[in-house]
Amino acid sequence: MGKIDNNKQMKRESLLDSAFSLFINNGFSKTSISDIVNNAGVAKGTFYLYFKDKYDIRNHLIAHKASQVFQAAYTDLLRHPDIRDFEEQVLFITDNILDQFAANHSLVTLISKHLSWGFFKNSLTFAPFADTPAIYTIYESLLSHAAYTYRSPELMFYMILELVSGTSYNAILYQQPVPLEELKPELYTAICGIFKQFRIRKKRKAAENAGEDPGSLFS
Repeated sequence: MGKIDNNKQMKRESLLDSAFSLFINNGFSKTSISDIVNNAGVAKGTFYLYFKDKYDIRNHLIAHKASQVFQAAYTDLLRHPDIRDFEEQVLFITDNILDQFAANHSLVTLISKHLSWGFFKNSLTFAPFADTPAIYTIYESLLSHAAYTYRSPELMFYMILELVSGTSYNAILYQQPVPLEELKPELYTAICGIFKQFRIRKKRKAAENAGEDPGSLFS
């Protein structure tokens, strides 16, 4: 990345960080574009080089944060080459993401408050950098090495996302109906049930596929 591109990226990141802080502390409705640019230390005209309006930066922010969380979980998975099974990989990533959310309640509040499947689907195809694959690209890569073939893999992903987000929100923020660590075993059993529901057949080369490197996207 050249110096000019790097400066542009830094300004965009500064605006996103500023918006995140203000949306969390003051609320979306009480935050203006002027507040965002003043907090970021950039000119107001700079804002419009990257975003159309306040709603646009909010949407980009959610996609950006969702991608950051998922990328961190996937990077952690790459440190565990012993986890070769697709379903175990998804459970590992899920567990990692929940731990990230448990350590940062602001992320849970921001993402859950504005989340819808239509919007989040756009987040799944959002690539923060040219050399960084999108969330759904990673999912498809892991899926291609799975021991089983699955019908409607996008619907399967949707059901897992809805299950995880719907059951973990209150457990993370309010320890209701049970704390997160108590919820996890039941949640993961339910996810395994979704996998089983969508399985079609076992692949002929299952053992070989299961041995593929999950980090092939970055090789």
